[in-house]
Amino acid sequence: MDPRIQSNKCVVSCLFLLWCITTPTEAFALQQRQPRLQTYTIQQSHQLLKQPTTALFQASKDDPPSEGLIGEASGDDKNQLFSNPFAWLKEWYDSDEGQGDIKTYFVSLFIALAVRFTIIEPRFIPSLSMFPTFEVGDQLAVEKVTKRIKPFYRNEVVVFKPPQAFNDFLAREYGATQETREALIKRIVAVEGDTVETKGGKLFVNGEVQDEPYTAEDADYQFGPVTVPAGSVLVLGDNRNHSLDGHIWGFLPEKNVIGRAVFIYWPPWRVGNGGMF
Repeated sequence: MDPRIQSNKCVVSCLFLLWCITTPTEAFALQQRQPRLQTYTIQQSHQLLKQPTTALFQASKDDPPSEGLIGEASGDDKNQLFSNPFAWLKEWYDSDEGQGDIKTYFVSLFIALAVRFTIIEPRFIPSLSMFPTFEVGDQLAVEKVTKRIKPFYRNEVVVFKPPQAFNDFLAREYGATQETREALIKRIVAVEGDTVETKGGKLFVNGEVQDEPYTAEDADYQFGPVTVPAGSVLVLGDNRNHSLDGHIWGFLPEKNVIGRAVFIYWPPWRVGNGGMF
């Protein structure tokens, strides 16, 4: 037999034996002591047959009155439970077990929030502006570390806070009275110093036509030429003709970028990072 299989079987067997040994012990430890059965001679047994059967199970005289099985509550306990329904919560909070649980919960919560705010966070796609790369309902991971240590490159997909130019456009064209705080997701098509324009449905950067297999269709608008200023990037949606992006409201300051989209993790049949780089 393969040694690895034998080793795995040993581990499984040990775990099973450990479960068999410890589980009954723990279960019995939760039960209260039951009354002992009285012993009788043959003659006494014959006499007791004439009595109700319950007499056979009479507890010995030195046994204290039975307080019932686990899960039962005495009258005083029930009255206390109804008069102070949060008593059990205080008892749990004051116990060592409760303090340990609370510490575990808060440490876990702190770690989860620290990871979410500084390293990686999930995002949900609500529209088709980035179709076909993303579809409505896709959930993706956005990493937030590399934006601090390396520059942005063309073709990267980024999540960002809407710039002021975006809010100004909404106020001007749609009469929006409040600034949106919802994060947006687009693709970087040009970085600082690039000269970019759209003509004939194609995107040109520094005079060279760009190969963009991730777009839904050619653009039906003319844009540029413009030069991306320092500290900014130009972002467009992959669904070029159905995206409220940089060709409408202008450049995106790099400081507004939340992070880079790295992969789709839901739904399962969409898992991957195709077209994100």
